[in-house]
Amino acid sequence: MTTDAKPKKPDWLRIKLTTGDNYREIKDMMRSKTLHTVCEEARCPNIYECWANRTATFMILGDICTRACRFCAVKTGLPTELDLQEPERVAEAAVQMNLRHCVVTSVARDDLKDGGASIFAATIKAIRAKLPLCSVEVLIPDFMGNWDALKVVMDAKPDILNHNVETVERLSDRVRAKAKYRRTMELLRRAKEMAPDIPTKSSIMLGLGETLEEIHRTMDDLREVDCNILTLGQYLQPSKSHIKIARYVHPDEFAQLKKDGLTKGFSHVESAPLVRSSYHAHEQVQSAAANAAR
Repeated sequence: MTTDAKPKKPDWLRIKLTTGDNYREIKDMMRSKTLHTVCEEARCPNIYECWANRTATFMILGDICTRACRFCAVKTGLPTELDLQEPERVAEAAVQMNLRHCVVTSVARDDLKDGGASIFAATIKAIRAKLPLCSVEVLIPDFMGNWDALKVVMDAKPDILNHNVETVERLSDRVRAKAKYRRTMELLRRAKEMAPDIPTKSSIMLGLGETLEEIHRTMDDLREVDCNILTLGQYLQPSKSHIKIARYVHPDEFAQLKKDGLTKGFSHVESAPLVRSSYHAHEQVQSAAANAAR
């Protein structure tokens, strides 16, 4: 017997709300510098914890995405914003936050010839100029397979290149818009060829109806293109119009998948229900570097 009823949210997914001085200060700063964060736009469940700890993931290239992925809460439409001064403002905010590790992502900008790669590169360079000791991680779109655009980003030498596969191959076309499973693998492969010393990273959402075998196959595909860091988290349906959640994955299953990923050769695996791609990102880069040195 099948049912379309939404599964009941379990106790382990309770989110602690922390809106102290750090949270309010970061929110005010983002507004004053006209900056966007994926923390807000994608309704990340960890925003209270991360902002309270003075960490945030900057979202460049505006807040309107040219794609309409069925899992994502970011606004979609035709972007009107291309702010060439945005990289400097991101760098200034990173200085104010005194960051040691900065994560930069973006909406998809398929309306731009290079998909926004030049703005990513400029942002990396601006942060480095103002905060030389701050590591920079970029979470990029697939640039519609424009490998020249990817090279622009890789030539700017981010400390981590992140591109999310999001789900298993069978579900990819239903969950993502325009992005292709095999193109994601090709991007990660080419990124590693362009800059072998830069760690690559990807993320899988669980609870969309994937099987354990499919998760392991996706891990194997990522390792085949030498992806170094993996994050796994629970998919949470942002609204009734988004793709339905199939099930809530128990923390014990996430713990086992972490062991499986490490066995397969990932240098670091972050795996828990509330994990998102940039959650504890500063710890991921440190762990990956330590494991790579062994």
